[in-house]
Amino acid sequence: MSQILHGLAVQTEILSRLKSRIQKLKRPPGLAVILVGQDPASEIYVRTKIKACADLGLLSEKITPPETATTEDLVTIIEELNARPDIDGILVQMPLPKHMDTRRALEAVAAGKDVDGFHPTNVGYLVAGRPAPRSCTPAGIIELLKFYKIPIEGKHAVVLGRSDIVGKPMALMLLQESATVTICHSRTANLKEICRQADILVAAIGRPGFVTADYIKPGATVIDVGINRVTDAGEAANFGRAEEFANKGRTVVGDVHPLDMARVAGAYTPVPGGVGPLTIAMLMANTVELAERHQASA
Repeated sequence: MSQILHGLAVQTEILSRLKSRIQKLKRPPGLAVILVGQDPASEIYVRTKIKACADLGLLSEKITPPETATTEDLVTIIEELNARPDIDGILVQMPLPKHMDTRRALEAVAAGKDVDGFHPTNVGYLVAGRPAPRSCTPAGIIELLKFYKIPIEGKHAVVLGRSDIVGKPMALMLLQESATVTICHSRTANLKEICRQADILVAAIGRPGFVTADYIKPGATVIDVGINRVTDAGEAANFGRAEEFANKGRTVVGDVHPLDMARVAGAYTPVPGGVGPLTIAMLMANTVELAERHQASA
């Protein structure tokens, strides 16, 4: 029977380790979250992050520029936060409105306050194996694998997806843990065959149920990063979510077909409840780590 890798247990352990570190600080770590406009999904994510701060005793501040704000307006806000000594981490909630320059906004965040690990300087530190904030979702996945004692060293890991947020940093982190890593994407030839070689398969492509049984090596560990809303009854039934769809009129599935994953994988993360809680936990961990650095150098 497949082992289900629940993220909440890992989140609880990560957050419990942070509490003693927070108590040693001279002041609470400070996190500023910038939410531009009123995207409903983003509002939910931001509320979750603010609540996590409150539960841990972190200072949090939410800044909400209007949808009509310009890139210059956003950069001004970021520069003001860069200069504030009580703010250790700055998070710009994605996605930004289409008229904004996302790259410019992310690079405006000081590398030493880049709690998401997106700044080119911190990406360079990741490549070089130097300490720096790490992209939260892949860092959380490494914590999950270690928590459940799933071997990484010497294993063949396949990362399906090449985004700057998950795919690329995930590959680098697995490489640092001495896995043999293959990155696949939409243009990869023989995609199924390559994925089926994986001892650890990380799916992060944003397509509901794309990875089916013939992509999965029997007994492999499957990490499903996707969160895809399904609003079609037939599609929901295909994923084994007909009852939930009947009750709610929608359901959420990952990038891996949930029935196939449970049947073929040796261990897997459910959606929801797998990777999601880890992203929040690592955001808190990055904020605390930055606060420790700032106070040590003050």
